[in-house]
Formats: sequence, C-alpha cells, structure tokens
Amino acid sequence: MRRIVHGDNLAVLATLPAAFARLAYLDPPFNSGRAQRRDRMTVRRDEAGTRGGFHGERYAVERKRSAEFNDRFDDFTAFLMPRLEATVRCLTPDGSLFVHLDAREVHYVKVALDQLLGRDRFLNEIIWSYDFGGRSKTRWPQKHDTILWYALDPKRYVFDYDAIDRIPYMAPGLVTKEKAARGKTPTDVWWQTIVPTNSREKTGYPTQKPLAILERIVRVHSRKGDVVLDPFAGSGTTGEAAAKHDRDFLLIDESRDAISVMKKRLGQYL
Repeated sequence: MRRIVHGDNLAVLATLPAAFARLAYLDPPFNSGRAQRRDRMTVRRDEAGTRGGFHGERYAVERKRSAEFNDRFDDFTAFLMPRLEATVRCLTPDGSLFVHLDAREVHYVKVALDQLLGRDRFLNEIIWSYDFGGRSKTRWPQKHDTILWYALDPKRYVFDYDAIDRIPYMAPGLVTKEKAARGKTPTDVWWQTIVPTNSREKTGYPTQKPLAILERIVRVHSRKGDVVLDPFAGSGTTGEAAAKHDRDFLLIDESRDAISVMKKRLGQYL
C-alpha cells in the first residue's frame, strides 16, 4: 500500500479500514492566524547579478513563490480532534500516534488527547529545536515545535532502540574514546535544522518538515512492511521516510498543490 489520496482527511479516513497502520504522524496547520507560504530561493552565478560573493563573484537570486494557505481557525481543537479520533481507529492495537504542533495549541490538544485516549497512553513530549531564522528583540525567539507521542497500548508498542541514530556528545571529553566515536542516542529534545532554502530536499511547499525528523520516527516506531499513515501529508516527507526504510504509506491532503508536490517527489516509490 503506497497511496496518495486527494480529499478532506476526515472524509477519507472514514472510508479506510480499521487497524491497518502501525504508525500515524500528523502535522496539522498550527493555527498561526496568518497565511502560510515558504518561498524557495535559487542562486546562480551571474556577472550581472545583484548579490556579491567571495573573490568578487556576482550572483543572481530568484524567488519562486510556494503554495499558500490560510492558517486560521476559530476553534482549532474542534477542527483537529475528530480527525485525530478517526486516525486512531486506523491504528493497530500496538500502534503509535505522533502529533506535531507548536506552542499556540499544543497544551489544548494535549488535554483533549488525554481525555480521548487516557493519560496512561501518553509516552513522550518530544521537543524539536532548531536555530534558524529571525530573532525577536521583544521576547525570547520561538525556535521549537512539540511532537506528542501516544501509544494505543502503553505496555505493547514498537520502539526499536537499535534503530535509533547516534548523535555526537556535547562534551566528548567526559566519556571514553569508544563512546565518543559511537555517539549517544538522542533524548526527548531533538536538535535538527529546518529544511535549508537551497537544499535538494526543499520542495517549496510551506511547512515542509525535515526528512531526518520523520526518518527517526519511522525507523524506531514501525517495522519493515508496516503502513505509515499521514492525514496532513503536505509535501510528502512522511511518505519518503517510510519508503526509504521499506515501509508502505498512505498520505492524505486536500490541497491540489500538495498532491502535485507529492506525486513528483514520490513517483519513484509509487
């Protein structure tokens, strides 16, 4: 099962079979109150370019406008919770639910999910921290998102410790050379830059998340051959992470721009 479905995820989820996916990841709109757009910049060497570089080189910069959507909801929790409930129905009894949010709504959704699933099914609040972009001079710059992890059965779920990627020690001199060379496993704070503007990974779709974040979730919380479900699929990062690690995927989005981006990005896996 490797499918991209165009439609309202609430309606599409109702048509899907129960208990077919072992992992679901949702990156819904953040209710930022503004239009979301993330343009893509391309830079090329050009003697007539307006931007200077090393050794007197000149470069031309071209901005390609991305798709745009209005990220504003009068009652965000009322919008999201029926979709989360419909997603949970699609999970296997040992499945995991990951919900990616920011500081505006995460506390409301956490309380609502605790009521829906029970607090005992909540296993982790993962902080994705990044250090990129503008810095406010009137408050501490907001440079993190929150990912909530719930297991449908807190005593039986997939957590493949051996599949966790290793990261460098912050103080390698405090551990043995062997440990420093091997690296350590991450905690519940994940340091990972956003998708760079000129990266090959960049699709130009707004709110695209780094592939490294989704690969970590997919590797650790599912097995080869499992189906990974993403009802707010956007640029298709979840699908690429799943396919790269021999999982199947079902991706849903109501945006025609998203469907177009995903078909182009994931064509080799369909």
